[in-house]
Amino acid sequence: MHKCSFLLPAMLLAAFSLRAQTADILIKNARIIDGTGNNWYYGEIAVKDGRILQTSRMPINVTATRTIDAGGKVVAPGFIDVHTHIEGDEFKVPTAESFIFDGVTTVVTGNCGSSNVDIGKYFSQLDSMKVSINVASLIGHNDVRRAVMGSTDRLPTAAEQQQMEALVDKAMQDGAVGLSTGLIYLPGLYAKTPEVVGLAKAAARHGGVYATHMRNEGDAVEAAINEALTIGREAKIPVEISHFKIGGKQNWGRSNITLAMVEKARKEGLEVTIDQYPYTASSTSLRTMLPDWALSGGQDSIVYRLKDPVLRKRIASEMTATYKRRKLKHLDYAVVAYFRQDTTYNGKNIAEINKMRGRKSNLANEVQTILDISEIGNAGMVFHGMSEEDVRYIMQYPYNMFASDASIREFGVGVPHPRGYGTNARVLGKYVREEKVIRLEEAVRRMTSLPAQKFRLPQRGLLLPGYAADIVVFDPETVKDLSTFTAPHQYSTGFQYVLVNGIITLENGKHSGIRNGAVLRLNQ
Repeated sequence: MHKCSFLLPAMLLAAFSLRAQTADILIKNARIIDGTGNNWYYGEIAVKDGRILQTSRMPINVTATRTIDAGGKVVAPGFIDVHTHIEGDEFKVPTAESFIFDGVTTVVTGNCGSSNVDIGKYFSQLDSMKVSINVASLIGHNDVRRAVMGSTDRLPTAAEQQQMEALVDKAMQDGAVGLSTGLIYLPGLYAKTPEVVGLAKAAARHGGVYATHMRNEGDAVEAAINEALTIGREAKIPVEISHFKIGGKQNWGRSNITLAMVEKARKEGLEVTIDQYPYTASSTSLRTMLPDWALSGGQDSIVYRLKDPVLRKRIASEMTATYKRRKLKHLDYAVVAYFRQDTTYNGKNIAEINKMRGRKSNLANEVQTILDISEIGNAGMVFHGMSEEDVRYIMQYPYNMFASDASIREFGVGVPHPRGYGTNARVLGKYVREEKVIRLEEAVRRMTSLPAQKFRLPQRGLLLPGYAADIVVFDPETVKDLSTFTAPHQYSTGFQYVLVNGIITLENGKHSGIRNGAVLRLNQ
């Protein structure tokens, strides 16, 4: 046979290999930050069928339906927010603009002990209606306890403990990524450590994590950290300490002690990590200001106690003594974010509301104002109680993730904490670009691969072939949070594109309206 007969198939094969593959999207002229923490590099990324087809420093030989010229801007994995509270809001605002405009493509909800108890049903609802972000969920201890025991202040019986563990086990089978606790909230504040250990063991059997809003983040923070670490050790489960902070001016500077506790536990073999929002104010409900015993039994019982002159006096006395120990003369650090029963209170602090109600300006009267509001209902609050130095120090810890601790914001409703709009942009703009607290690549790692690893979200958090095409394109020189405490309803700027599972959801500052998020189930 003529030698040309052998050359022809080889030539055809070579020609076929040189033929361009097809892709849905090609991103070129990109400054790629891949999520590992390594230095950025210039390159291209091809996307097909919701996945990353190829990344390369060299031009990628593909024929793409759409080409995006990044123009030297940063291209990174979509951000993963490990601490959110989207329950209810995902059905009201399924486009999730407050997250998308901040570069977030995936959230973990069900935090602080609050979640849907039937995780399987919840996930089915999300599958049916779709949202613009990917959603994973923890199973919340408070709602599990409430389903079995109500809001009573007592230990569970052996049968009740077994029931609660069964609910956690079922949630984990349905795809929950772990167990969460909110040990300052009803009814979790009545749980003792062994109860939580039992539930954590149920989550651990499925490879879940234990995420905790600890029992205290101020005067007794060290004891609270020790409890979280004890639960992790006894249940043999990875620990995530939520919104790690030091609350109260009298405690400022103790972050060196608390972080040392976390690092010591890691060196001893416990997989413990933390998350943080980059602000000096927290946000939770007004009723957390009341003594624990006053909350037992829920709404009707709280109102009964506040109407009883003897019990009300005792509540007020305990609260006043607490604030005097903290050397507070006024409660102007506590600001109402949203109070449905009287929206004129929104954006005003307790001292201001006290004056609005015609009372003299003193601590005792401001405590009475809190009790008056609590008797009518419950308010969402913003508490200004942390130091910037502690925030920066905690931010530098390498096993710390950034999280908003927020719902999906309804634009224009109330005066909520700005973290619901600007968490990631604030880190990238204020703390990376302006103050150089951490490197850009390190910040991206904490927003991407670290949370994906911690919460076992496979093929997320890195720009690698085969991984989900959750991608953000942003300008590191202009990215900025615009949301403030007084004018919170402002989206972050600087994000040019956001892709969720390979579909462009944000383009040049405009949400496409597309809802291409997926439910992320553990082990599925």
